[in-house]
Amino acid sequence: MKTRLLSSAVASILLAPLGAFAQDTSSSTPVELDELVVVGERAQSPLAALPMSVLRGDELARRRQGGLGETLAGLPGVHLDSFGGGASRPVIRGQTLPRIEILSDGATLFDAASVSPDHAITTDPLLLDAIEVIRGPAAVIYGGNAMNGAVNLIDSRIPKEIPRNGLSGGAEVRLGSGNREKAGVGRVTAGSGQFAVHAEVARHHSDDYDIPGGQLQDSFADGSTGSLGASWITDRGYIGIAHTRQESEYGLPGHSHTNGVCHTHGIDLHCEAHDSYEDPFGSSDEHTARIQLRNARTDVRADYTDPFPGFRHLRLRLSSTDYRHDEIDGPALFSRYTNDVEDGRIDLTHKPLWGFTGTFGVQYTDGTFSGLNVNNLHVEFPANGYALVPPYTHVTRSRGVFLSEHRAFGAFALDIALRKDWRTINAPAPGFRHSLTPAYQALFEGWYGPDWEQVLRDEVTSTYTARNPEARQNPFSASVGGTWNLDDGYAIALSLGRTQRAPSVRELYAYGNNLATNSYEVGLVRSRGASPTFPANRPDLLETTRSADLTFRRAGGPVEFEVGLFHQDVDDYVFARLIETEFETGVPHNYLLYTAADAKFTGVDGQVSVRLNDDHRLTLLGDYVRADLRSEDDNLPRIPPGRWGVRHEWSSGPYTLDAEYFRTSSQNRIASYETKTGGYDMLNATFAYRLELTARHSAEFYIRATNLLNETAYVHTSFVKEQSPMRGRSMVVGARYTF
Repeated sequence: MKTRLLSSAVASILLAPLGAFAQDTSSSTPVELDELVVVGERAQSPLAALPMSVLRGDELARRRQGGLGETLAGLPGVHLDSFGGGASRPVIRGQTLPRIEILSDGATLFDAASVSPDHAITTDPLLLDAIEVIRGPAAVIYGGNAMNGAVNLIDSRIPKEIPRNGLSGGAEVRLGSGNREKAGVGRVTAGSGQFAVHAEVARHHSDDYDIPGGQLQDSFADGSTGSLGASWITDRGYIGIAHTRQESEYGLPGHSHTNGVCHTHGIDLHCEAHDSYEDPFGSSDEHTARIQLRNARTDVRADYTDPFPGFRHLRLRLSSTDYRHDEIDGPALFSRYTNDVEDGRIDLTHKPLWGFTGTFGVQYTDGTFSGLNVNNLHVEFPANGYALVPPYTHVTRSRGVFLSEHRAFGAFALDIALRKDWRTINAPAPGFRHSLTPAYQALFEGWYGPDWEQVLRDEVTSTYTARNPEARQNPFSASVGGTWNLDDGYAIALSLGRTQRAPSVRELYAYGNNLATNSYEVGLVRSRGASPTFPANRPDLLETTRSADLTFRRAGGPVEFEVGLFHQDVDDYVFARLIETEFETGVPHNYLLYTAADAKFTGVDGQVSVRLNDDHRLTLLGDYVRADLRSEDDNLPRIPPGRWGVRHEWSSGPYTLDAEYFRTSSQNRIASYETKTGGYDMLNATFAYRLELTARHSAEFYIRATNLLNETAYVHTSFVKEQSPMRGRSMVVGARYTF
């Protein structure tokens, strides 16, 4: 495995405390590691001025769904981008991937979810111990892709401590009514002396889920995940390794291959076969479309206290990812995506210097991605043809350095962070193939001589290279934050940031049909190749955001709250501009050109919690974001509407009951190729009973009902909102056991 020095400014300060939540503290004894138990260090993170939410324990167990987006939907500022039962992505403050970052214990999670909404995030919520959601410009720490926030997934695959009495673990089973869900998970950690091992496995199966009036065709999902890890643990830290393998298969609701024939003539989108433009499918559109996914990942993690003179902590995160998924329509394997990435980060936290404490880090990533612009893998190579053939790869190499510093001045705390990245993306020419008969070979030899094959290869390679130039970006980000800690648990935090994001592979190199979103897309470096009337190619574009976040908090006492106000001004915001919508096949197909314009986002999110008495708590929560394109006569697509809700929690001895009601407003501010989305009401409830069997053994039984009103709900943030409405009334019954 290649090593990449990857660091996160919050890795040792903010995420290390979450590692403590990842273990069951009732059944394990922490090793005396100064830096691993510094929960108070959270205030020293440059993210201290940003609003954040954490799901863990019983609340996480009951809210788990098949996808990460569904699991997190309902938290303040977090909406859902859904694609049936197999793929869902969180939307934070109006934006989803690639403008939020998904992390695994502080290390980037590499898959293909940022490329298209039908691609699943490679995590199984059943195996997570905690999920942290950071709302706001966390890019200074995690890179430009986290300009709107980050989601950190905490797991136990690498043990950080020796279990009490040498053994701990648990199991859970779930049965669901709305999709005939059957799911189970088991885990165990064993340790002796300075060594510990951990094994876990999860399996889930669900049929097409219920919607009001029937079932949503092709919304099924099936998958399994297994992991094996081991650690060497001392009184100053640990180092461990784990290998995780995930396999899943899920359907794509609303998928149509009818528009696979669509192609362009300059600014005109044409969806009819003619001449050399053929339908790559040429078959019925009634087949089930599905994705078969396989992901193998190896992680190395280490935390070490007092590694060198002058430094308090060293944190290491290395990962190697081998990702692949096949897109299948009936009998046809029409596309395959892969992502092979070696990634690493390391941070060093220094001891107080002139009153400041902070972390210096470095990061390196080397990845090879393929699958973009290919929907015809099932088509045989033509007779008497020659061409470059898939896979078409994009090689990304990036380096980053950052520094974060913190200093307290009495009740006021100051946080400063800087990050500089260097990223290049290359599209090396793929393999050359020909199927020329001897007669044609003789003809080409007469034209080009005995090296005719090399001449043809050089000709098509030169054209390919010219159409796919290198993209080079060197983003720089900086932030400054201040927190005033007042009396009685009150605090006010202000964060100002300047963030730069480099466009994603799809935003840069797209040139062809995306059948999942019913669109023909042209990227930033291919625009002039599509039409000389389009804007100039921009391989060096950077999206620059100036942001301000103001957060009001109160912790402790009968009334607690956290409310955040935010504003972003974005220069060169990358979005897909509508050129034309073609209806020729009967299925609308949008011609989209990735371009840049100035935009701004303004919003509010948060919650207020009131403790009525020892048994009852009432919480009010809500969020709203408004997005404007300042230099375009249009609106940004898929911006979530406003939402408010109320939650009541009751607990008495071993019993708990909570009910939540949300009202999601209609969305009438739409992009030119969108339709308005009506509002809806959502009522959910959970009842649980916890049984303490012994001092170390416990069990919990729960039942969770969602969409009790059985409302037909369409998610405006979804690319396929009409084809993939939210689940109807459903119920999950579960049992958990820990020891």
